[in-house]
Amino acid sequence: MNDAVASQEDRGDREGQGGRGQVSRDAPQVGPVVRRGQAVPGTADQRLLDTRGPSDWVHDDPWRVLRIQSEFVEGFGTLAELGPAISVFGSARTKPGSPEYELGVRIGKGLVEAGYAVITGGGPGAMEAANRGASEAGGVSVGLGIELPFEQGLNPYVNLGLNFRYFFVRKTMFVKYARGFLVLPGGLGTLDELFEAMTLVQTRKVTRFPIVLLGSSYWQGMADWLRETVIGQGKASPKDEKLFQITDDPDEAISLVTTP
Repeated sequence: MNDAVASQEDRGDREGQGGRGQVSRDAPQVGPVVRRGQAVPGTADQRLLDTRGPSDWVHDDPWRVLRIQSEFVEGFGTLAELGPAISVFGSARTKPGSPEYELGVRIGKGLVEAGYAVITGGGPGAMEAANRGASEAGGVSVGLGIELPFEQGLNPYVNLGLNFRYFFVRKTMFVKYARGFLVLPGGLGTLDELFEAMTLVQTRKVTRFPIVLLGSSYWQGMADWLRETVIGQGKASPKDEKLFQITDDPDEAISLVTTP
């Protein structure tokens, strides 16, 4: 990649990675540099998907292919020998010490004791909890981070971490190197991963891939809506209701997601 294009691509990318310290949501800081308002850099995904602006994208996008390729190569090379693993998803807003956080710690520990590595998005909240449980149990604790303007970086319990610029590359790693998904209560990012996994199983893009949702009080409303509205109106097949399972028992959740 020539220096001019690399320079243009890298502008702001390094600043979007963040560190392990706390970063203010309205004033992200990288080293001595503080950025606010319009000075906050965009992300690589944003630049790739934005169709507005001058026509120089015609010249830049072919070079982005090489950057995308490099992310796949780095991910494949790092995770190829990971061994059996489960991806755990949940809210970044889950507070340390809360029941949901402690549940995540228990899940991470239980998966390691069952012989599995734990993969999360590498962020705070429920992700940190699962990584913490895995790390404290002496297992492999993987964090697949993503470049976001206000993200604080990988949590300190990750012992094998990768930071990605592009969501679609990161999603590939979540699915390729996991044998199932265990989903704690979460927001839009968690729902995104959940429905993408369900779609991959429904369309047979992946072979057997258990998806277990932990917490019936949180997930049952969604399950009822899928059954009564989506399936009820013929927008999905009745058998699609079996794409996932809901439980309140963490031990059962671990068993469901790890049983061959």
